[in-house]
Amino acid sequence: MPVWLWASDPDARSWGPVTRTASAGGETVTATAKVSRVRWLMGDGGVVVCTGPGTAYEDRFGKADSPTCGYTYPRQGTYTVRAESQWSVSWSGMGRSGTIPVMLTQTARVTIGELQVLTTG
Repeated sequence: MPVWLWASDPDARSWGPVTRTASAGGETVTATAKVSRVRWLMGDGGVVVCTGPGTAYEDRFGKADSPTCGYTYPRQGTYTVRAESQWSVSWSGMGRSGTIPVMLTQTARVTIGELQVLTTG
């Protein structure tokens, strides 16, 4: 079975863009942050890079591969998956501008098994 990778409930707070402005001493700085990619380290040496939030799996998709972000493990086992979301923070103010990269990570364990069905009749 293919594994589908996606951000659950992607919104401005979890995916961006998020824009904030701060002022002090007569100066104003505005920053906008958004995810530019997610790098999935699959725990077996495999790496998947996705530039969007992915497609949430639904039962109706059956055994289909993800149309946007997925992986297929070659073996059964339990793996620690690490998602590294690369945020890009663009800022401007005081006559200057720039971009700051920010990396956020999350891990989860997944167990990949096999189910065999025997039909008699």
